Amino acid sequence: MTQRARIRLSSTSTEHLDGVCNQIRRITRKTGVRMAGPIPLPTHKMVIPTRKTPCGQGSESWDKWEMRVHKRLIDIDADERAIRQIMRVRIPDSVYIEIELTG
Repeated sequence: MTQRARIRLSSTSTEHLDGVCNQIRRITRKTGVRMAGPIPLPTHKMVIPTRKTPCGQGSESWDKWEMRVHKRLIDIDADERAIRQIMRVRIPDSVYIEIELTG
């Protein structure tokens, strides 16, 4: 049984997230490692309602602020050369990455 690496990516920016996924895809194709994904996971939507007037006077009008967290999941075979190249990928500050080895 071969070891697998599960890579979880999350970000508020889909452009940055897809860019990192494309870099990982290029590395796996170049090294010949089997890859499954990127699998899009459900987007976490955080909504914060705030009152427009801070003093409480006037009509009850509300603003709703929203932040979306997009997530992707990638499974690859844990080849040492491929994992080292993935560790060298330049990841933007807005992207959170987590690599877990299973096997």
